[in-house]
Amino acid sequence: MPIAESDVFTLLVSKTVQSIRHQSRGAPADSLQQMKHVPIIELVNEVIEEAIRCNASDIHVEPDGEVVRLRFRVDGMLCERHEPLPQEVHAFFVSRLKIMGGMDIAEHRLPQDGRILYAYGGEEVDIRMSTLPLLTGEKVVLRLLNDKRRLLQFSELDFSPQNAQAFQRLCKMPSGLILVTGQVNSGKTTTLYAALQLLDAEKRNIVTLEDPVEYRLRGINQLQVNPKVQLDFARGLRAVLRQDPNAIMLGEIRDEETAEMAVRAALTGHLLFSTLHTGSAVGAVFRLLEMGIAPYLFSAAVLGIAAQRLVRRLCPHCREAYLPAADSREAAFLGDCYHAGVKLYRSRGCAACHHTGYRGRLALQELLVMDEELRQAVLAGSTEEQLQAMAGEGGMVDLRQDGIAKAVAGKTSLAEVGRVLYGEL
Repeated sequence: MPIAESDVFTLLVSKTVQSIRHQSRGAPADSLQQMKHVPIIELVNEVIEEAIRCNASDIHVEPDGEVVRLRFRVDGMLCERHEPLPQEVHAFFVSRLKIMGGMDIAEHRLPQDGRILYAYGGEEVDIRMSTLPLLTGEKVVLRLLNDKRRLLQFSELDFSPQNAQAFQRLCKMPSGLILVTGQVNSGKTTTLYAALQLLDAEKRNIVTLEDPVEYRLRGINQLQVNPKVQLDFARGLRAVLRQDPNAIMLGEIRDEETAEMAVRAALTGHLLFSTLHTGSAVGAVFRLLEMGIAPYLFSAAVLGIAAQRLVRRLCPHCREAYLPAADSREAAFLGDCYHAGVKLYRSRGCAACHHTGYRGRLALQELLVMDEELRQAVLAGSTEEQLQAMAGEGGMVDLRQDGIAKAVAGKTSLAEVGRVLYGEL
């Protein structure tokens, strides 16, 4: 009978503690981190491999007084999969990770960044590592970037039929700027990669500038920015524009210089995709204006803006329907969408979803297509509230409405939509 993951982990922790205590007996304090512990190597490998198996995006190693917490970010939520490690394991665990990441194991006072290329299951997982010196010791965060993970096609992004048709129409335009906005880890890059797959790479020169390159795309030229040699987004974009590009994916617009170059590139015959950190599609309009883009340049360059948030997808194995009461919070949240007999869905939790009720994620989206009326409103200096109202009157489905539609369809729960958009239902 195979050993359960929890039993393997417990056994490795026990072996590691015994090894540390045995080998440190009588050893000078400053030599402890130089010692080799085979169990600590096995323990670190097991933690990384378990994170890969459960599709975690991040691993957090957090010293917390007498113990060390190990938390995985799965479907956007941090969770502890095991009991905390004993504090005496911490220094050795961190040192092993630093060795793997090519970092200075003797430096504990300053933050460090490293990179691990981890071979697992015939694949190579790119792991970005950072340390942070806390009062309780060094915290480590590992970001797992598996470039062998299957790329999503545009049809798998859960765009509503209306938004999907409009977004694909924008991607067929010969030039202009298309923005995808949202918070950190809201799936913006996944959406951009799917958009690039809609383009004909055989007949077009498509170039990306990314930080970092998360997936390798066949037939597309990909450039990774490198601040150590002063290769930032602005300088990289300037170089790419001399490479006869048809379409460009710019990982992020971070500053005024990059924003101006992106807009001017879109105005000179290039189709340019990029991202911004704003909470809504209309908010991105004013973010670019605040970055110094003149309203007339914005109106001429921007084709459309998609804003998105990720919500957890209900586990299909334990999902169940229910009828919300007329006086419930759910009914109030549904508003005009509520009627007697409307069904919502929730999950009880089962082994398939580790008893969370959720498995995987999907995006809520709103798409602002810049038509002539909206362009004139930007030129006239309309407020954010006025633009939002105009977009709604023009048929834009906002994030809340898209979330309600997907909750009624059973893809997610209404509570999850409320949590992501407002903190609670």
